[in-house]
Order: sequence, then structure tokens, then C-alpha cells
Amino acid sequence: MIGWIILGVLVLFVLLAVTAYNRLVELRNRYKNAFSQIDVQLKRRYDLIPNLVETAKGYLKHERQTLEAVIVARNQASTAAQRAAATPGDATAMRELAGAETTLGGALGRMFALAEAYPDLKSNTTMNQLSEELSSTENKVAFARQAYNDAVMAYNTGREIFPASIIAGATGFAEARLWEIERAVEREAVKVSFA
Repeated sequence: MIGWIILGVLVLFVLLAVTAYNRLVELRNRYKNAFSQIDVQLKRRYDLIPNLVETAKGYLKHERQTLEAVIVARNQASTAAQRAAATPGDATAMRELAGAETTLGGALGRMFALAEAYPDLKSNTTMNQLSEELSSTENKVAFARQAYNDAVMAYNTGREIFPASIIAGATGFAEARLWEIERAVEREAVKVSFA
């Protein structure tokens, strides 16, 4: 009789362990998928920026330094996004991406502020269309970031709950990092308007 009780407890423990492990895998895959949605929108954004700079280049000939800063910031953000896409949830990769995105947002903000002084550029149809697409993409990035953070929160909570916390520790399920805005200046949206 004691043998059956021990066997029953062992079977129950194995079932709990397998269920917890499978749930952790599911939650990890959800936050990775959520990050891939951010990645899609960031790539779209990074593809729009060179066209925007090319359109502005003809009007802002004397502002070459500002345009170059936008391209450099775009390239850095793109590289950081690729690193983060390789390991979504990794604290270092997410911190680098957030920093690169802040730099890019600042460079774009300076370019748009500068463009306000050029009436011909403000009325350029291509520039207005690109600005509208960039603004739309910014909104999509914000929604994707929210979905990612929700998925990371569910994963982190799932890995901290008993008995999953034991399985997570034993099988290498590390804590995932939220994409948080750490500095107040990062909370300000990039203003894209030539109206």
C-alpha cells in the first residue's frame, strides 16, 4: 500500500513538472512572438527613415549634420533591434534597443523641428506622406510594445509561481526584461507634422 502511495505521489510530481515546463515554454514563445511584432514595425520604421531623409535633403542642404545624425541613429537602432530580436527579453539587448530608439527619436525630433523652418519642405507631398506613414508606424510600435510587455509580464509571473519556479530554475528559464521607458525625455512622442 505504501508503495502505491509513493508511486502516486511520484506520478503526480512528474505531471506537475511536465505541465509547468510546457506552460513556461508556451509563455516564452508568446513573448518572443510579441517581440517579433515589434521587430516588424521597427523594420518598417527604419525603412521609411532613409526616404524621409532623401526627401528632406534637397531642402535642408545646409543642415547636413542633422540629416547624417538621423541616418547614424537609424543604423544604430536597426543594429540594436537585430540583437534584441535574436534574444528577446535579454536585459542587455533590451536596454541597448531602448537607448538606441531614444537616440533615434531625438534625431528625428531635431530634423522635424528644423524642417518646420522650410515652407517648401512642409508643403512637399512626398514628405507629408512619409511623415504620415512614420506617424502611423510609431503608433503601431507603441501597441506592439504594449503587447510585448504584457507577454513578458505573463511569462515572468508564470516562472515565479510555485511549482513552476522550481522547474524554471532547474531548466534555465531566465527572467525576461520589459521594454520600459527609463528616462522622462523618452516618454515624449516624436512629433511628425508638416501641417
